[in-house]
Amino acid sequence: MLVTPPDGIILVDKPQGISSHRVVSIARRRLGLKKIGHAGTLDPMATGLLLLGVGPSTRLLTHLVGLGKTYTATIRLGVGTDSDDADGEPVSSVGAAADSVSDQAIEAAVAALRGPIDQVPSTVSAIKVDGRRAYDLARKGEAVTLRARRVTVDRFEVLGRVDRVVSVDGADVPVIDLDVVVSCSSGTYIRALARDVGVTLGTGAHLTALRRTVVGPFTVDDAVDLEDDAVDVHGALARPADVARRLFPVVQLDGHQAKDLGDGKRISVEHPDSEGPVAAIATGGDRLVGLVAVRRGQLRVITNFPTAAGANA
Repeated sequence: MLVTPPDGIILVDKPQGISSHRVVSIARRRLGLKKIGHAGTLDPMATGLLLLGVGPSTRLLTHLVGLGKTYTATIRLGVGTDSDDADGEPVSSVGAAADSVSDQAIEAAVAALRGPIDQVPSTVSAIKVDGRRAYDLARKGEAVTLRARRVTVDRFEVLGRVDRVVSVDGADVPVIDLDVVVSCSSGTYIRALARDVGVTLGTGAHLTALRRTVVGPFTVDDAVDLEDDAVDVHGALARPADVARRLFPVVQLDGHQAKDLGDGKRISVEHPDSEGPVAAIATGGDRLVGLVAVRRGQLRVITNFPTAAGANA
């Protein structure tokens, strides 16, 4: 009996303490398939939504990586770390006393980071410098200089504030913990936002918690825990056509058109021209044939999507 290999997108709620690569490894074991990738790394400290592409649907990952994202996070003012998050070592512990940092000053620092900004990524990041990861260079004590990148922060809001005293290297340090929500463009470093809020306020700052809740139209509420053996991982796979429908305009193809497009032929349709990709879906709505460009009523393939069986034949 022919068994169709897994194919689709799975929404995963990544737990704290493991890498995104580890999540992919778990998915490969549970699905019995090597061809699995993810759309956008989450640091080991972070939790939340990670999108995995399985089988031929890995071809969709390119179009998922650039989607906007939303996070909840906790920023600790008063202590800076070498990674700008809780996994790093303290590098400054000047403190942030309640009577020295007002709510108004915090709001001004946060407001300055809304909208289009030029952000210098955290030194401990996956960005490559001369072919090497910045975090590898930093951990070896080598100097790392990263260029600013233009990103857009659509929402950066303080939801709550807690003043407390924590122990840092045996000393009591006053700190302020800010619970925040951030909606931003792809490529934005939330750690760097925390760092820059601290710089504006004249104190160290780092993330103590980070959770990704939204990627494009997808939410962590629909995600699964891959470490839970009770989860039906195959059943959690979203079909490529269903995912494409949420991301792109759609053109419906009949059986002959679907075959011709799959064979690389240009076909004629009644559909407006499109600058971005259009999802070509076979009649019946259950199969994504390809992502196409539409020019003067003709379809040109950008990315084709063979069936899982065909891709592995």
